[in-house]
Amino acid sequence: MNQNAAGMQSLHGDSTDGRWLGRAPVAFLTSNSGVEQVELTTPWKAVNDAGGEPVLIAPQRAPVRTVIDDVEPGAEFDASLSVSQARAADFAGVVVPGGVANPDSLRLEPDAVAFVRSAVEAGVPIASICHGPWMLVEAGVLAGKTLTSWPSLATDIRNAGGNWKDAEVVTCTANDWTLVTSRRPDDLPAFDEAMLAAVAARQQQ
Repeated sequence: MNQNAAGMQSLHGDSTDGRWLGRAPVAFLTSNSGVEQVELTTPWKAVNDAGGEPVLIAPQRAPVRTVIDDVEPGAEFDASLSVSQARAADFAGVVVPGGVANPDSLRLEPDAVAFVRSAVEAGVPIASICHGPWMLVEAGVLAGKTLTSWPSLATDIRNAGGNWKDAEVVTCTANDWTLVTSRRPDDLPAFDEAMLAAVAARQQQ
């Protein structure tokens, strides 16, 4: 089933009254395939329910194909922007979902890597879950940061200068930008809460 970005909201029902993000735009940066569905749709719903405006960004302005448990095909959603069209400074937050193939493909896209670096330079908070932090490794922005991820990324993160820890969610504000990370889909409730808090704090600056 093909859904456009707005259609992803209807996939989860109407927004709640908890509109505390003040229509803040939040970028969801993915490849065009291999995205773990729940790691895209659950934070998307959290942003929408909090009154933010989630925006799906991918290398091509074309369908984003998701997967379930990295194996089974999931839903498709249309990207609103290609990453070459997007400016990180225009967003109040950036979310990088997982799925093994998603960041592995995305980190080969120079525009996507540049987008992550630009977000860091602009002080835009980044939230990434599971295998998503591979993008942060590729962007070279982890020196001095403490974070978590899917455990198989621990060595890559340490080699990139980060401090890996096994925790449900980690929020790190070192180096004047906020990074929120979690390990796996089971951590999504804590991840969503910390991600929303980081975006709200950015809005108040």
